[in-house]
Amino acid sequence: MLNYPGDDAPTPLRATRQDGSYPRPQLMRPDWTDLSGPWGFAFDDDDRGTAEGWHRRPVGPRSIVVPFPPESPASGVGDTGFHPIVWYSRALTRGEVDRAGLGEAAPRLLVHFGAVDYRARVWLNGVLLGEHEGGHTPFTVDATDALDPQLDEQLLVVRAEDDPADVTQPRGKQDWRLDPHVIWYHRTTGIWQPVWLEAVPRTSVRALRWTTDLPSATVDLGVELRGPVPVPARLEVVIRHGERELARVTVPMTSRHVPLRIVLPDQRNGQSYDELLWSPESPTLLDATVSLVVGDTTDVVASYLGLRSVEVAGDTFLLNDRPYFVRSVLEQGYWPESHLAAPSAEALRIEVELIKSLGFTATRVHQKVEDPRFLWWADRLGLLVWGEMAGAFEFSPTAVARLVAEWTEAVQRDVSHPCIVTWVPVNESWGVQHIAHDPAQQAFARALADLTRALDPSRPVISNDGWEHVASDIVSVHDYEADPAVVAERYGSEEARARLLAGHGPAGRRVLLPGSTSPGAPVMLTEFGGIRFDTSEEGTEGAWGYSSAGSAEQFAEQLTGLLGAVTASPFLAGFCYTQLTDTLQEANGLLDDRRRPKIPVEVIRAAVAPRGARP
Repeated sequence: MLNYPGDDAPTPLRATRQDGSYPRPQLMRPDWTDLSGPWGFAFDDDDRGTAEGWHRRPVGPRSIVVPFPPESPASGVGDTGFHPIVWYSRALTRGEVDRAGLGEAAPRLLVHFGAVDYRARVWLNGVLLGEHEGGHTPFTVDATDALDPQLDEQLLVVRAEDDPADVTQPRGKQDWRLDPHVIWYHRTTGIWQPVWLEAVPRTSVRALRWTTDLPSATVDLGVELRGPVPVPARLEVVIRHGERELARVTVPMTSRHVPLRIVLPDQRNGQSYDELLWSPESPTLLDATVSLVVGDTTDVVASYLGLRSVEVAGDTFLLNDRPYFVRSVLEQGYWPESHLAAPSAEALRIEVELIKSLGFTATRVHQKVEDPRFLWWADRLGLLVWGEMAGAFEFSPTAVARLVAEWTEAVQRDVSHPCIVTWVPVNESWGVQHIAHDPAQQAFARALADLTRALDPSRPVISNDGWEHVASDIVSVHDYEADPAVVAERYGSEEARARLLAGHGPAGRRVLLPGSTSPGAPVMLTEFGGIRFDTSEEGTEGAWGYSSAGSAEQFAEQLTGLLGAVTASPFLAGFCYTQLTDTLQEANGLLDDRRRPKIPVEVIRAAVAPRGARP
């Protein structure tokens, strides 16, 4: 069994890509300062902080451990009540600013936030630096003009607003009730992903976007710059595999957004091009160095990419132009001590290793835009990921605008990760509860799917995971039937497929709504199982599952039977088992909430990927 990481997570000031701690792994600079650790903290339930000038002084006297949400024990606060507004403050020392690289060659100081739920405002020394809305996506503020060179410490203050009753916010699994119930968990308020400092030149690389095309042996790179673009400026890109240089390109930069096509000559050899392709079985990554040269100043960033393609053809899911049967597990990304925040960078690596050790080739991160460091380990270790948006619970103009904005940011953040192979903007009609009858909600689901394709035409899109599809490239079905014999019959023939797609699915919802989803598209069972087997000595209060097992032997028998019925289906193109771990009151994981397997790993692995299983 793999060891579970301890609560004392390291917070290095510097890190290489290899240890997985850098918060933005596809655009790395060598100098940065991690701001994890104790911050001043205060609840502002009466919303008086702004009027009283809290942004101009240290917040306290309470403290919090960032980046853990105040609801979690790891934060040192552990208060799960309703607190719609919270404040943070931290002194930035001269040494921390220096370690971020601030100097003549890099005179702009940036403060990066991985995620702050839900609405954030940021000040330095009382000067407003910026604000952001969206609880799952990153943002950056430039602190340079607010720095006071006379001070040894600069005061950074953050105000976060997260109304627990606002169901127009993309909330995912965060409960609107005081205590977790059914499938919903404690709320995640405020800062819950890393905060870090980084100094950059006046003109610097802001974002990179990698897209690969296997037939043409090319890589498309989209480059976005921050700051003015003086002439002359040039961009140098080098792509390597180990010590072997695959391509080197230099181009002039004349604007902040420049598309660049890079040819990989060696990939034109059709007899050897697949040696560098990325897959779960061979997760080959190519290193890239991108250098922006402006006069005597050079901004050098490290990145990486994976050569792979993903698409659907008829009823088949294709990876690198070959049929690929998806063996996935539902991942809530929730830890008992830190909730939606990972307890450490190491915990994210262990999570990916655990999933692979159980025989799965993929994971569906459920109702959460996961930490980029998780995606880095999925890229590096070889795990397919379904990227999913946290849903809102209301259909209204406000909810539509918020979801569109945040989902757009999420896709743009993660588009370059080779591990992500499918996009899921909506789950189980959350936020479009009456989609079966409301043309406006159908239009919204179709629009989200098409928006996703416009942002990224290289991956399949599922418009509404589970049922009531209107514009999906994959038909996904949720079915918590506990009897393996019933499952075998329900998915055991082409006649069964026709009945499923023509009518109401197992949950009583129509599988396909009139629209553009093809009945010939691949069908996947993307939620099933959910067997409760509570291994805790005292039992979990209110614990439940979609079905239950009274012993380890019964759990193994039922798990093996269900997975056997699913993998024997002649038409299913893949599956996603519910779920990886117990999560609060949901005791239906393959592992308990401390990531300990409930039955031997080899038994789970034999059921998930039996010998001779199709690729």
